[in-house]
Amino acid sequence: MSPNIQQKIEKLKQNRNAVILVHNYQLPEVQDIADYVGDSLELARISSTTTQDVIVFCGVHFMAETAKILNPEKTVLMPDLHAGCPMADMITPDKLQAEKEEHPGAAVVTYINSTAPVKALSDICCTSANGVKVVKSLPQSEIIFTPDKYLGAYIHRQIPEKTFYLWNGYCPTHMVFTRERLLEIKHRHPAAEVLVHPECRVEIQELADAICSTSQMIRHAQQSNTKEFIICTEVGMLYRLGKENPGKTFIPGDAHAICPNMKLTTLEKVLWSLEDNEHRISIDEEIRIKALDAIDRMVAI
Repeated sequence: MSPNIQQKIEKLKQNRNAVILVHNYQLPEVQDIADYVGDSLELARISSTTTQDVIVFCGVHFMAETAKILNPEKTVLMPDLHAGCPMADMITPDKLQAEKEEHPGAAVVTYINSTAPVKALSDICCTSANGVKVVKSLPQSEIIFTPDKYLGAYIHRQIPEKTFYLWNGYCPTHMVFTRERLLEIKHRHPAAEVLVHPECRVEIQELADAICSTSQMIRHAQQSNTKEFIICTEVGMLYRLGKENPGKTFIPGDAHAICPNMKLTTLEKVLWSLEDNEHRISIDEEIRIKALDAIDRMVAI
C-alpha cells in the first residue's frame, strides 16, 4: 500500500466528514483503509447509524444503493460505478411483476443482493444469514424467492412445508466451485472444516460442515477449535479471515473464485472519489420508500 495515498485518503476523509465502508470481498489494501469491513447487511446497519455526512461504499452497486435507501439525507459515493452485480441484474421489475401475477397468493422474498426497484416490488428482503427466519415469519404458504435460486433452495430445504417459486438467478463467482475440485482439496486436508456460502450450488452445500454467510464464517472461524478451513466463497474473504485468526489456515475452495466487479475498487479510485465527491448514488424517492419498507420488515423480525 502506498503510504502517500493512504495519508491523502485519511486527510480527505476527515475534511469531508466521511466514513469508508468496505465489503469482505474487496482487495486487501482497500480493506486496510476501511473504517468498517463487513458483509452487505452489516455495512447497511452501520450506514444507518453513522454520524458522518458522506458514506464511501467500497462494494458493488446494490450495496451502495441500500446505504442510500437507508440514508436519503447523506451523500453516498461509489468509487467505481461499473462495479455491478450480475445476479442482481438477473431479475428486473417487469419480470418480477409478471411472476407476481402468475402466483398472486405468494409472498415475494427478495435477497438483499438486488436492485432498489426490485426491492420496491417485494414484500420483504432477506440476507443469506436470516433468510430462514424471514420466510418462517410469513403467513403465506407460497414464496416467490428472487434472485438467487441456490440461496432459495437452501431456505426451502429448511422449510419444506412451504411452496417455493425460485427465480433462475445465481452468482457467477460462486458457480466456480465444483464437487470434484472440493473433494480433491478435502482429500489433501482431511482435518479441515468446509465452510460454504449458500450462493454455491447444492452439490457444494452438501459437502459443507457449515453453510454460512460471510459474517457467519467470521464467527465460526473464531469460535471453532479447528486450525484449517476450506472456504467456498469469493477469495477476498480469506484475507480478513487470516488477518483476524492468526495461527489458523484458510484454504480457498477454488482460487479462481474472484468477483471482477468487487476488484474494480482500488485505493486510487477511493482517493479520486473523495477528491471529486463522486460517484453519487441517487434513487427515485417513491422507489426508495417502497424498498425501505421491504428492508424495514426484514429488520423488524
